[in-house]
Amino acid sequence: MKGLVIFDLDGTLLNTIADLGHAANYALEQCGYPTHPISAYPRFVGSGITRLLERVLPESARTTDRAEALRGYFMEYYNEHMADDTVPYNGIPELLSSLTEKGIKVAVASNKYQSAVEKLIARYFPAIPFAAVEGQKEGIPVKPDPSIVFEILGKVPTPKAEVLYVGDSGIDMETARRACVESAGVTWGFRPVSELREAYADHIVETPSTLLRIATE
Repeated sequence: MKGLVIFDLDGTLLNTIADLGHAANYALEQCGYPTHPISAYPRFVGSGITRLLERVLPESARTTDRAEALRGYFMEYYNEHMADDTVPYNGIPELLSSLTEKGIKVAVASNKYQSAVEKLIARYFPAIPFAAVEGQKEGIPVKPDPSIVFEILGKVPTPKAEVLYVGDSGIDMETARRACVESAGVTWGFRPVSELREAYADHIVETPSTLLRIATE
């Protein structure tokens, strides 16, 4: 049985894509750029806000300065509307409850900025005693750099053989590989199963109940 399960947030615990897309579109509109359909956003997200804002810009305008110009508008909108359409994936609250009831610690490792991660976890999972909730912080590289996993392990010392890292993207699987922990790629998130396989996910998981079995066997 695992001692610690570390979860990605967006696309793994919560379906946040509509609220992220609306915030990015608001920023684009404010700066005079064309917007994107929400259905396009799964391919833009996953690497933090900076990379998201770079990706949504027209190709000819993709510079760091222009992405930074979007950031203020994005944050203004997202901080007020991050929970408008966001919902937990089916079975996730029950999964988290089952893991903690069995004595397995749970944690979050996200490329979303720290304050937003804390707000979303508090809103959607108030009864879950997360051992660590880590988002993107100034000076700490984003995933797939494994620093965020090591930060969690510093707070929740656990042998790596007893750690399971769960995410929905190749970035998550690479993060787990670099941290030398077991990985599970979920199929209900923002990325295709082919990406998880190409990133050498140790497990491909189609339901939360399957994830529970992997964590407790």
